[in-house]
Amino acid sequence: MVDATAVLKRLGIDPAAVVSGVHAGSRLEKPGGEVIESINPASGATLARVATGSKEDYDHCAQKASETFRAWRSLPAPARGEVVRRITETLRLHKEDLGMLVTLEVGKIRSEGLGEVQEMIDMGEFAVGLSRQLYGLTIASERPDHRMMEQWHPLGPVGVITAFNFPVAVWAWNAMIAAVCGDTLIWKPSPLTPLTAIAVQNLVDRVVEPMGWSGVFNLCVGEAQTVGESMIADPRLPLISATGSCRMGRRVGAVVAGRLGRTILELGGNNAVILTPKANFDLATRAVLFAAVGTAGQRCTTLRRLIIHESIAEPFVARIARAFEGIVIGDPADERTLMGPLIRPQAVEAYRKALEAARAQGGDLVKGGRVLEDRPGFFVEPTIVRARPDMPIVGEETFAPILYVLTYREFDEALAIHNAVEQGLSSAIFTDDLLEAERFLGPEGSDCGIANVNIGTSGAEIGGAFGGEKATGGGREAGSDSWKAYMRRQTCTINRGKTLPLAQGVKFDLDDTGA
Repeated sequence: MVDATAVLKRLGIDPAAVVSGVHAGSRLEKPGGEVIESINPASGATLARVATGSKEDYDHCAQKASETFRAWRSLPAPARGEVVRRITETLRLHKEDLGMLVTLEVGKIRSEGLGEVQEMIDMGEFAVGLSRQLYGLTIASERPDHRMMEQWHPLGPVGVITAFNFPVAVWAWNAMIAAVCGDTLIWKPSPLTPLTAIAVQNLVDRVVEPMGWSGVFNLCVGEAQTVGESMIADPRLPLISATGSCRMGRRVGAVVAGRLGRTILELGGNNAVILTPKANFDLATRAVLFAAVGTAGQRCTTLRRLIIHESIAEPFVARIARAFEGIVIGDPADERTLMGPLIRPQAVEAYRKALEAARAQGGDLVKGGRVLEDRPGFFVEPTIVRARPDMPIVGEETFAPILYVLTYREFDEALAIHNAVEQGLSSAIFTDDLLEAERFLGPEGSDCGIANVNIGTSGAEIGGAFGGEKATGGGREAGSDSWKAYMRRQTCTINRGKTLPLAQGVKFDLDDTGA
């Protein structure tokens, strides 16, 4: 048995007290919002109670972030990287406890909880290196004795809204990069997972307070109608990075655009794998299992549609169904468990309704489909449904382990089925045919932000830019040149000569009397 109380206390959380969810340079002892409970989805038990922030508390966070930004932006980027390096080392020292807290609060299996914290550490290391590589360009000028260049400056305080399913890693995608870019942050975590956010903030405070940089990283746990609405409407925040549903993203995008702010939106995914007759079935089986069942189907990159050639559909679906029988469902803290619970009873109800809709629309249940009511917590079976592309439920994202199997005859048909949904996050093809793989990666192929060959839809590395297209929102986080979203670009031209030639050959000369 895991001693949850001991884990929480080592991370600076007293479960016997009402924990403050507001940190604005320092912990606010009595936030003005309502008190919420953090629930362990594997048992239904309360882990701790959290006092959330009010609109006034949010304003205090925003003011602190704005004030701190004016000094933080002037600190050399490598010095900012040193702060991030120390935070990264602190996270490394507390990886076991923080990973266990992810397991306790989210229901992720042990390896996934630890993997999420490792992702934070990886992001920190990436950001430290990046702090010495925030490069611009030198551009050839058409005018004699002129030099043109671009440079990048800190953007300002950044609002980060995260979802329950990756309660700490997505914060790190944003926070580590934004910090070395010279930005300060306000973090609004999901109210379903406040403790992981508070634990991270406690660890960060241990680093930044002695270094004199309290206020760079700020936290305001709260509901959408109070903290969330205040944040997205706040002109002090030039950038909002928000992870959540497409419905939430439409609201965030509209409000931020209305004040001409920037957004990074990581929204829903209705991800698919195309399985061709030329696939390695053993490889595909392993990938489908993790992509469909990992995090109990509660990843934005979860595999929801398996598009399989009709000639191999029956034997491969039978193979997946047998593999589902070997999935150990239960306590996510148990090393033997491969699938934990859904996050809340509402998620279980969404699972029920999706399967009811699938049956009503002509789908055939192949495997699973049961809510596991013989135990505490919010557990369901991973499920396989034979379906058709024209079934409305197939076009929806249900945050649960439901895999729709669709068949095709011609490769063009598979691509059309793949691209027919409104979301465009992650995609994959399994084939040993070079031409099929290249077509999938080509402009007429996958319309998603992530396209893989012979690996699944889940488990992106931090070195690449993460994000999607269409209703998934747009914008990129984590690696590659995602850092540019957190900075403002400035084009500069320097004249080292004694004359003033104009671009494009424009003449605007004054005569002697007008000089």
